[in-house]
Amino acid sequence: MKNSRKLLMAGMVAVAGFAALAAPAQAQRDPAYAAARASGSVGEQTDGYLGITGQATPDLQRMVDDINIRRRAVYAEKAKENNATLEQYAITAGCQAIARTTPGEKYQAPDGSWKTRTDAPPERLSICP
Repeated sequence: MKNSRKLLMAGMVAVAGFAALAAPAQAQRDPAYAAARASGSVGEQTDGYLGITGQATPDLQRMVDDINIRRRAVYAEKAKENNATLEQYAITAGCQAIARTTPGEKYQAPDGSWKTRTDAPPERLSICP
């Protein structure tokens, strides 16, 4: 348990740089992503991936799948560079992404439910800094 916590903490440092840029950069490139995020159709999951919060349309599912494929590729590369597992790195990215949500955006709470961000800090996994 101590080793996995150490690796997770090491991964958090490395994720901070990527995570700070990933969502805003993606939103600037893809207006559909920005619209889905603003409408609450998608939200950040605790596992570091984007999730659909309600009814999935084929277009929405394709967009989410595409974003998640790209996230996974980055996570795999960064995990290897930081001697962490893909899962550890992805969860760390999820901690950061959920922390960066803004009021009105959706995120996954530790219990798996979807929450709408308020002015209060979001609920995050206990391992998040």
